Amino acid sequence: MKITVMGASGLIGAPLVQNLQRRGIEVIPASPSFGVNSVTGEGLEAAVAGADVVIDVTNAASFGDNSALAFFKTSTRNLLAASVDAGVGHYLALSVVGTPRLVESDYFRAKMVQENLIRASRKPYTILHSTQFFEFIGGVIDMGANGGGFRLPPASIQPISAADVSDVLAELALGAASNDTVEIAGPERFGLDEIARMHLAANEDRRQVISDDKASYYGVELNDDTLLPSQGARTSSRRYLDWLFLKMAG
Repeated sequence: MKITVMGASGLIGAPLVQNLQRRGIEVIPASPSFGVNSVTGEGLEAAVAGADVVIDVTNAASFGDNSALAFFKTSTRNLLAASVDAGVGHYLALSVVGTPRLVESDYFRAKMVQENLIRASRKPYTILHSTQFFEFIGGVIDMGANGGGFRLPPASIQPISAADVSDVLAELALGAASNDTVEIAGPERFGLDEIARMHLAANEDRRQVISDDKASYYGVELNDDTLLPSQGARTSSRRYLDWLFLKMAG
């Protein structure tokens, strides 16, 4: 089996490549740093040639404006076209739990367009919806910066480690296309304000977190279940504080 990973230099892509290689899979790592650009098309044809599966873990450089939409439209169209030409049998893409409920955000509207392009391609596909990564919790907290502290909503979140997401992507890549969406989440549920306090306390940061139902998340006001997976979603076992303290110790 041969698998092309587009976005192979990123937070998910790099461990995914290693994960697949440990399983004895022939992997073609593809990203601009490997000379493959899904937006310009540079190196794309050669990167997907002979691939049985293409895994799309690309991401836009900017989350807050129309550049995300331009990126996902162009990148996804180019990847799908190259996959069709190469006879790829399974297109596997990473997206986000709650995307259809977050389309007031420029970024999540762009992710919705990406998903719709994949579904409309009539190519065998699987879309993995993941909850927020542990690794991005600090950035989520920073979005709520307000004076000398933070203002964040108490909406629930069920975060997961990037390593666990990579594991699930590897597993899905070795199986048949589901032509559907699969959801994955971490084992614990927190309020965004609650996990922010945990994160700050673990880092001995004394800044205060104010709970505010109207505080936005990527420009969207949240209900309690906006960021939660549906019933029956797969769950990982790695807990947030275990991951955080291991990261700090390392």
